[in-house]
Amino acid sequence: MAVKDHGAKFFSLRKSYPWFKYESYHYSFTNQTLKLEFRFNLSDRYFFHPTLEIPLENHLKDRLPEFQGLASLVFHIGMIELISYWKTACPEKVIVEPFGLTPEQVLWWKKLYFNGLGEFFYLNGIQTTVGDFMQIISGSGKLPVCNAHIHPNVLVPVGGGKDSAVTLELIRNSTYRVTPFIINPRQATLKTCQVAGFTGNEILTVKRNLDPLLLQLNNEGFLNGHTPFSALLAFVSLATAAINGYRYIALSNESSANEPTVPGSEVNHQYSKSYEFESDFREYVKSYIHPEIQYFSFLRPLNELQIAALFSRMPKYFPVFKSCNAGSKDDLWCCKCSKCLFTYIILSPFIKQSELIEIFGRNLLDDKELMPLLDQLSGIKPVKPFECVGTVLDVTAALMLTNRQYQGKQKPALLTCYHNTLPDNEFPDPEMISGLLNAFSDDNFLEKPFKELMQNVINL
Repeated sequence: MAVKDHGAKFFSLRKSYPWFKYESYHYSFTNQTLKLEFRFNLSDRYFFHPTLEIPLENHLKDRLPEFQGLASLVFHIGMIELISYWKTACPEKVIVEPFGLTPEQVLWWKKLYFNGLGEFFYLNGIQTTVGDFMQIISGSGKLPVCNAHIHPNVLVPVGGGKDSAVTLELIRNSTYRVTPFIINPRQATLKTCQVAGFTGNEILTVKRNLDPLLLQLNNEGFLNGHTPFSALLAFVSLATAAINGYRYIALSNESSANEPTVPGSEVNHQYSKSYEFESDFREYVKSYIHPEIQYFSFLRPLNELQIAALFSRMPKYFPVFKSCNAGSKDDLWCCKCSKCLFTYIILSPFIKQSELIEIFGRNLLDDKELMPLLDQLSGIKPVKPFECVGTVLDVTAALMLTNRQYQGKQKPALLTCYHNTLPDNEFPDPEMISGLLNAFSDDNFLEKPFKELMQNVINL
């Protein structure tokens, strides 16, 4: 993805639009839904009103208006929503009116905004620092503590790819009550839940609506780029868990998400999927929102190679899972992007090529036009694709394992080109690959029952 020189535009817009205000939030109850609306103000020139609708389980409707801490849950969703609108002009001053934030909270939010926008700053050629990019000024009034009564139930966010399918499949076969959770359902997410045995009201689905004005400003040349969606998912899933009485939110972020997209920097497309964010978020929730709700990634001890191996044992999901962002609206694999190629590569050691071709529609390893993407994924080019993909080591190990399948056979074009590019000493050795397949990272927040469940699966 090309880096643009928008540094001058950044400073010009900040001068023209010196402040951004989080003015208010509003919530109401309709049938079995909690409806949220936020009001954001860009220097009295543009006003944004994004909305969300959070589903309520049947037994909650009558007691929710007296729910202590509901205002805090709603307020915090607004705090993460605002970043999508702030980034249009990047005003230096952000005014938060609904509640007061402590100095520690201000620092927490600045860290999230800055690191979560690392890709945005990098690709727009914007040079700034965590100290200079934003000043947060908050109102008065202490945030109420949430008093939700919770049960040992598990909310599993489902994105439609292989990772959340693995989490859903493994935990649904445990002793916990499990409920899938989706923001803005699409075919792949709904089909994944259906294959796992969940339908209708058994799935909690949130409807999120961006203000159309945001898309208009993007088209008019205001700044645009990646925002930390997984951080939004964290706060929305937290609110959904709290109001519906769930103790656990089981994500599907793996250890591979910790690797920077740009080597030698803090720029990481997956920052809000990283262990660092997960740790920070857990501490924030414990200190300021609800001390008992446990947000964790079930797959955190594993790498992408291990997850692919697990997924290969779940063929019922093969026809329905989709990881391609470009083809998500049409429920297809575009077969032209780095996410498609990565998924094909990481599954190749564990799923027959004939089955992969049936899943994707063709053999991506035989498409020479994808070679530039392979160079990025495998570390030949210094910067990885700005997508949710595995580490360079994950990719090279998968290529090495796939290459073994072609001993004495004609190799597909990408394997041939790749193995002709690097000297033998650049490839992972068998011990390193074995180490990847048997790894179990200690950087995780799995409570004992979840850890034992995962370890038992890995030891199969």
